[in-house]
Amino acid sequence: MSGRALLLVLAAAVVHAAWNALAKRAHDPFVFLWSSVALASLGLLPLGVWALTHEGWAPGGVLFVLATVVIHAVYFFALGRAYAAGDLSLVYPVARGLGVALVPLLAFLFLEERLSPVGALGIALVVAGIASMTVGGHDRAPGPFPRLRRSERGARVAGLGWAVLTGLTIAAYSVVDKAGVARVHPLAYISLMGIGMSIVLAPVILRRRPALAREWRTNGRAIAVASTMNLTSYLLVLFAFRLSKAGYVVAAREISIVLSVLIGSVLMREGHVAPRLAGAAVVLIGVACVALAR
Repeated sequence: MSGRALLLVLAAAVVHAAWNALAKRAHDPFVFLWSSVALASLGLLPLGVWALTHEGWAPGGVLFVLATVVIHAVYFFALGRAYAAGDLSLVYPVARGLGVALVPLLAFLFLEERLSPVGALGIALVVAGIASMTVGGHDRAPGPFPRLRRSERGARVAGLGWAVLTGLTIAAYSVVDKAGVARVHPLAYISLMGIGMSIVLAPVILRRRPALAREWRTNGRAIAVASTMNLTSYLLVLFAFRLSKAGYVVAAREISIVLSVLIGSVLMREGHVAPRLAGAAVVLIGVACVALAR
């Protein structure tokens, strides 16, 4: 991976962890996510139109845009449900970890990409580190009453289930978008994706108008801040896709897991700091291997 691609991906990781933390703190994470993406998409639309008129798109580009709109609609819905039920420091590693594990396989099958031995080792270490952070401690919570009630355990399981679905969509859109930005300029691509996803999910949001009004009333500033982060973080990744292999980009981006563990376990007091930080150290080693791969 080139130094320029690595810098883009690391910047995306920091921004990505930050807006996910904001979404987790929302009253309704799904409504929060939809609002921030819709607002960001409107802001990026003029730049997207400019890029589209200057570069156009290659044959087949519209099919990739339509595919990513559908996949991202499922992604944001599942992510919102996961954060409504589960911890940031559990949901985030599971979702992102599945993306790392599956993308190289999908890239091999559909993009004919080959991983170097060092790159493959790095991805394996990233996955192992993520797995170590999600094993154990699922039936305990910090504080004087560590045992979770049955309803809380059910919510935790539901959160992990939605996190798994989120991870599947991450792997899917990573491969689709790697091919998509080769045909459509990243600014146009992400603008169309954001607008399309907002329209697809609008009927769901309209059925939750009271939650939408409350979210804007109580978290309007946070939504505005997140809107500058969510599509921006992915835009950096799309540019990195133009410079490096999909498997390397997605794996290096997972340094955001380290940040999410610190934010969730420490700042949000979700607990399990030591085992999750140990797993994060393995992730860092894996990221270093991926960065050194050529």
